Amino acid sequence: MFSFTNIFRVVALLEGVSYILLLFIAVPIKYIFNNPEYVRLLGMPHGILFVLYIVLALVIKSQFKWTTKELAIVILASVIPFGTFYIDRTYLKSTK
Repeated sequence: MFSFTNIFRVVALLEGVSYILLLFIAVPIKYIFNNPEYVRLLGMPHGILFVLYIVLALVIKSQFKWTTKELAIVILASVIPFGTFYIDRTYLKSTK
């Protein structure tokens, strides 16, 4: 069944993976080997997933009855490596 929560969980996973790939693989390749191709390939999908993550977090805020502080933590987690995995485990675990 498709719900905003399930979609958010998938987007959070994909956003987290794309961020890790971008930070730990594409950016080092860009600067060590002077090859920006991987950043170009991963940058746009990651950007779209990032925006979608933020929008979906705002949409499901009322469903989970998140306070402003909790919402800020969920949003902040999108800019911390592995942060979206933490959010899935701690804030979304009731939907598993």
